[in-house]
Amino acid sequence: MSELRKAVLASIIISLVIGLTAGGTAGILVSQIPDLNIPTSLNNILWPPIARRTPAREPSGAGAVPERPPATDEEAATIDVVRRVSPAVVSIVISKEVAVRDNGSLFPNDFFSGLGFPFEIEIPSPSTPSQPSAPPVKRQVGGGSGFIVSADGLITTNKHVVSDKNAEYTVVTADGRRFEAKVLATDPFVDLALLKIEARNLPTVRLGDSDRIRLGETVIAIGNVLSEFPNTVTKGVISGVNRRVTAGGPLGAEVIEEALQTDAAINPGNSGGPLVNLRGEVIGINTAVSQAGQLVGFAIPVNVAKPVIESVKKSGRIVRPWLGVRYVLITPELKNENQLPVDYGALVVRGERQTDLAVAPSSPADKAGLQENDIILEIDGQKINSDNPLARQIQRHKPGDKIKLKILRKGETLEVEVVLEEIKQ
Repeated sequence: MSELRKAVLASIIISLVIGLTAGGTAGILVSQIPDLNIPTSLNNILWPPIARRTPAREPSGAGAVPERPPATDEEAATIDVVRRVSPAVVSIVISKEVAVRDNGSLFPNDFFSGLGFPFEIEIPSPSTPSQPSAPPVKRQVGGGSGFIVSADGLITTNKHVVSDKNAEYTVVTADGRRFEAKVLATDPFVDLALLKIEARNLPTVRLGDSDRIRLGETVIAIGNVLSEFPNTVTKGVISGVNRRVTAGGPLGAEVIEEALQTDAAINPGNSGGPLVNLRGEVIGINTAVSQAGQLVGFAIPVNVAKPVIESVKKSGRIVRPWLGVRYVLITPELKNENQLPVDYGALVVRGERQTDLAVAPSSPADKAGLQENDIILEIDGQKINSDNPLARQIQRHKPGDKIKLKILRKGETLEVEVVLEEIKQ
């Protein structure tokens, strides 16, 4: 055998021996590693699975991948509305200085603040003279939603979202930009507030006409669900109109007149976001959800918000006319239960507390001589009922307007003139 052939053969034998030894050692190392419950993702990093390339196959016959069917008219309209409206929907971040335990944990409770509720969970923080409490730390304690109504940064939301005067508010736009927000105005009667951010050329929403809403109409809610998932979209229908509901929470209760009822899911963090129709118009402001029922949410009609928005645009504040009565809208059911003489109108009554007077002192109603238990039947010849409630009729006027009331008092019908005034906030 030549020297060259001997060298080649020796090289081959050495290579085989080294290869077999290395392979056997690696196999032993893997097989002797105990079960460490390694997560799949980590396991794939340590021992990546072998990807086998499958030859491409032209889709044909029974094995072909079906093409996506064309969108229905409603589906296409929904996608288009979300595409057009979402850029003008914002998330509102509520931040506040909160206490810190000596062990470093934060308050309020992390679980509740993570859900995006706009309030704090007060938990006493134990401290001892030897272990003084740490200084407060600023952190997010809640959140809500809003929508841009003017390109220079005017934003509509709920009053309860921005009711904490000790908190700071940050607006996060759909494209991720963050702006410090100023609470420009809050409505004394309705759960509405206007914020202002310093920005220009912002996308805006188009406001619709909530008086033309029909039962069963398809609507879309967009908002910052749980203060964690911005621009979340839910869809449903208008399931009721002209509801009178009391929305309660840790910051108090508020009556919502003429509320729109919807089964589009409204969750914590949705408050202040838009309820939109399939024409891409905002027809309501999402405000409350029933804890007793499934998918029963409520929104403030946009026609209630329009004069508020216009007032702030013109004067920088909310200018509202004021009559100055507390009332209950009479329905046929209320008439029968209380043996009232009529089944329509507004019954002037006290509130639940002794201080909740039926007629506010020095109000326009007081100056005109209105009394507790009066029934306001008409304003300027327009009958007051569930389709035309008192609040709506008053808000159609301006401070200084003179209106004529038709009143039923102890069986006698009277006509009274009232000069509306601006409510002082």
